Amino acid sequence: MGRMAITEPAEERLALFIDHENVAIGARDIGYRFDPAPLMEALAERGKLLVRKAYADWNLFSEDRRGMVDSNVELLEIPQRSDSVRKNAADIQMAVDALELAFTRDFVSTFVIVSGDSDFTPLVSKLRELNKRVIGVGLKGSTSAMLPPACDEFLFYDRLEGAPRRTPGSAPAGRAKKKGGTKKSSGKATTTPAPASEPKAEMTPDDAGQADKPAKASSQKQDLRKLERLIARTLSGIQSSADGAVQASNLKRALLRKDPTFNEQDYGFRGFRELLRHLEEQKVLVLTQGSAKGDPEVDFPSAPRDEDAAFQLLRTTVKELMDELGGDPPLSGLKDQLRKRQPDFSEKDLGYSGFLQFCKAAVNKDVVEMDWEEPDQEYYLYVEDDAPAS
Repeated sequence: MGRMAITEPAEERLALFIDHENVAIGARDIGYRFDPAPLMEALAERGKLLVRKAYADWNLFSEDRRGMVDSNVELLEIPQRSDSVRKNAADIQMAVDALELAFTRDFVSTFVIVSGDSDFTPLVSKLRELNKRVIGVGLKGSTSAMLPPACDEFLFYDRLEGAPRRTPGSAPAGRAKKKGGTKKSSGKATTTPAPASEPKAEMTPDDAGQADKPAKASSQKQDLRKLERLIARTLSGIQSSADGAVQASNLKRALLRKDPTFNEQDYGFRGFRELLRHLEEQKVLVLTQGSAKGDPEVDFPSAPRDEDAAFQLLRTTVKELMDELGGDPPLSGLKDQLRKRQPDFSEKDLGYSGFLQFCKAAVNKDVVEMDWEEPDQEYYLYVEDDAPAS
């Protein structure tokens, strides 16, 4: 039987609604200037933008008009009265326009609500009831905690590439150097005596930055490992509940349903496919060309015949060592412990480039758990009582 042809998914059609006062003030408070251009670029990756509306008393935001016009955003005037009346009027008008569009324009599949105000949560819920996809956009520090979970996807404006600072090139206040620090100069050095209660020498900003690097690298490593596990579990969940291949776009949507703020750029990847290629190199996933161009199929690597037995050996060994040591065994020396129990053990025979990669694969399949301890610079493995054996 020939393979069934699969049509490419229809292009998403977007409608954009901006609560300009909310995001403009929120951006200003953290040193940014709200310009719609970076948002337009992000939305262009998600579909075709058909409707663009922004609501504000534009007499109060006259300096923002040019950016809006350049991005072809329709400006809806909400005259200033009192703060509460005006604010309610803006919210109501924006909600009415969005719902009217949802009922009268079936071809609009995605609504983009730009605001951090929790008052828009009922609107988001209603749009999703109408089978519309909702993308929320707000500022990291001023967005209500209620709003992101209500959306299918949530973008933080200050994380978008190209989001403009109000004072380009200047460092944020309080971050350039430590209190009491001195700046190096070409002239004669001067020193300030340290207080008696602080005998340690002050670190220069460069020294502090160097000292922070190992901690940041360790944190990034842990975050990436958590991401690997999240993606592996999400893919496994999709495969268990659906027939056929899993496309990368479906995997991304499932991740966003779990965490609407998910963004692969937070982990150092320019796009989702770049992240998947990294996971393929780590042998967490395999990618194959799917029926839709640019949307590969994602699967787990085919397990060698003896892999399950090797995972069971690892799990049993870790459990025994936990009993012997009265604590969690370190990764260092663990391979030797496996070889004491099975002399011919080799992770390379199973297709892994190293023992750490083998252990990470076991973690992704819930065979064991593994944590990184920064003070010891060491991984520790353990088995939870309710963790199923592979």
